[in-house]
Amino acid sequence: MAQPANTRIKAFLETEYPPARAGRAIFHVIPVPMELSVSYGRGTARGPQAIIEASGQLEAHDRGVAPGALGIHTQPSVRLPKRADAAAWIDAIKARVARALAANARPLVLGGEHTVTLGAARAFKAAGIQMGFLHFDAHADLRDTYEDSPLSHACVMRRVAELGFPVVQFGTRAYSLDEAAYRRKHGIAFFDADALQGPLPRRLLPADFPRNVYITFDVDGLDPSQMPATGTPVAGGLFWHQAMCLLDLLTRGRRVVGADVVELAPVPGLTFADFTAAQLAHRLLSLMVP
Repeated sequence: MAQPANTRIKAFLETEYPPARAGRAIFHVIPVPMELSVSYGRGTARGPQAIIEASGQLEAHDRGVAPGALGIHTQPSVRLPKRADAAAWIDAIKARVARALAANARPLVLGGEHTVTLGAARAFKAAGIQMGFLHFDAHADLRDTYEDSPLSHACVMRRVAELGFPVVQFGTRAYSLDEAAYRRKHGIAFFDADALQGPLPRRLLPADFPRNVYITFDVDGLDPSQMPATGTPVAGGLFWHQAMCLLDLLTRGRRVVGADVVELAPVPGLTFADFTAAQLAHRLLSLMVP
């Protein structure tokens, strides 16, 4: 049952299910308030707590699936000194995701800027888990460096691809000529937002794409009318049911081993955006149900 809006929520969906112990939970929610390389609107450091707070208004079921019944453990928020650089944050995230994997749990990382995905990818790589990345975003995030940093949110999917993980991108509509060239050179499949406006292509994933998938969902992949609370909103994005239909199609017959929701930058009074991000997180948990 939804809680009053002034009740502070400390764990994801705790109003519906008692928080589970780490070793007994199928899902680990990992809040990461990282905000270092944000290049336009700020506020992603407040994103994880806003999602957790908004989860207090969710119902227990998502289309008849109740992921919370399998146990959700919300880890303590990742905290680092103000002087910590991106490499330190990525190492900390890697350790937290590794903790979830060691407990045979499926991690859901709540960002924070999109760079958090690299920490998760490195944890899966270290665990020897073969998987592909389903990347929802307005931006390709394939730059080699951005503002003199190779660990920027604008570079994260290039760093993931360099780990050897196949990547397919959905909803993109803002990228540089260099990023377009990188896609062509390295065979990164993509479906820009305008290609998803009519009937969907018959094949959305390469024939040899791994059965295990990780979903990284930058909320600016949604149209700004659906998600205005993000640092770099770009017109012409995906609408809710369109994105959810894609997720259903892409994960059919596959095993979702992890996911993240990133780049929420809460705006005071714009609670529907926080709730939308929480609803998205809940949907990703339901897709991860074994």
